[in-house]
Amino acid sequence: MSRKAIIIITLVVALAGAGLAWHFLGQDGATPGIAADIKGANYTITPHDMTQGDPKAKLVVIEYAAPRCPHCAHFNEATFPQLKKNYIDTGKVFYVFRVLPLAAGDGVAEKLARCLPRNKYFSFMDRLFRTQPQWDDEYGVTDVRGGLLVQAKAEGMSEAQFDACVASTKEDDTINKVAEDGVTRYAINSTPSIVIDGVLVPGVAEYGPLSKALDAALAKK
Repeated sequence: MSRKAIIIITLVVALAGAGLAWHFLGQDGATPGIAADIKGANYTITPHDMTQGDPKAKLVVIEYAAPRCPHCAHFNEATFPQLKKNYIDTGKVFYVFRVLPLAAGDGVAEKLARCLPRNKYFSFMDRLFRTQPQWDDEYGVTDVRGGLLVQAKAEGMSEAQFDACVASTKEDDTINKVAEDGVTRYAINSTPSIVIDGVLVPGVAEYGPLSKALDAALAKK
């Protein structure tokens, strides 16, 4: 189910001009940001990370995804709800979501999500996954700006706020650093990629293999 691609590390975030081509389910928003870094074997969770669940859970699961990735949208719709119900909500897993851009549009989507109030981050990402055919150029959309603007307005962002957010460079370095760390630390070359307690685990985009991997990791705790 993974999408192979060359990872875009130098982020291109321009989204000018109306004709430019370019389901995190459950709780409404992210867990309040952690106060300080949480370090474990081969991972560091920072206050900048968007998370769900108990920071003291036995397992830390990091998902690297791209908003334009159709396989990430499938994971969001088919796998994440069960992961949340059976592992995050039960206190077994502390979940971290990170964007790993495969194209410029992914970086822009992450910037927009970060410009919204923190408690709207996951609902906006869920919306983007569910509405990919309405804004993603891979589906033949030619007015990507207009498509993204519709989704941002649905979360309460004005057009002026949208344009200011896209033009801002505040998040660019951080987005790049998160991507670079995922590639260099875990050799990620596709999305979605799942890291369990600091180890990249391939082939777990579907719930069955993922639950087996999580149960095996929990059994070692």
